[in-house]
Amino acid sequence: MAVSTHRFSPEGKADPEAMCPHRLVLEHVTSRWGVLVLIALLDRSYRFSELRREIGRSGRGVSEKMLTQTLQTLERDGLVHRDAKPVIPPRVDYSLTELGREAAEQVRALAGWTERRMSAVEEARKAYDEARTTDVRAS
Repeated sequence: MAVSTHRFSPEGKADPEAMCPHRLVLEHVTSRWGVLVLIALLDRSYRFSELRREIGRSGRGVSEKMLTQTLQTLERDGLVHRDAKPVIPPRVDYSLTELGREAAEQVRALAGWTERRMSAVEEARKAYDEARTTDVRAS
């Protein structure tokens, strides 16, 4: 049986990373931008601006700040490799690590499932909404 230990930051706040690290990594991998970054990097490595454009093709524009934060988070988790070359102008390429490739394949499979099953989800939503409307009228 695992014993729960509460770790605290220097400010005295509970450290969410220490309390539930699995959930935190899952949040990083399945976040709005994390999913798109991982799936894009499955195909090849990208420079920052290329990756930003590639993600924009999905109909969702990502800000530089958010993409930077997402890449740093995924890099810290060991999923993305940042290769900075000391040239002028600087060149930075992003690619998946072996661990990142595993995660990205799982995320892509889930994304594919949602595409294949979206009509069933929409039917379920419609049935739910109709039942709720009927329940409200009956009250």
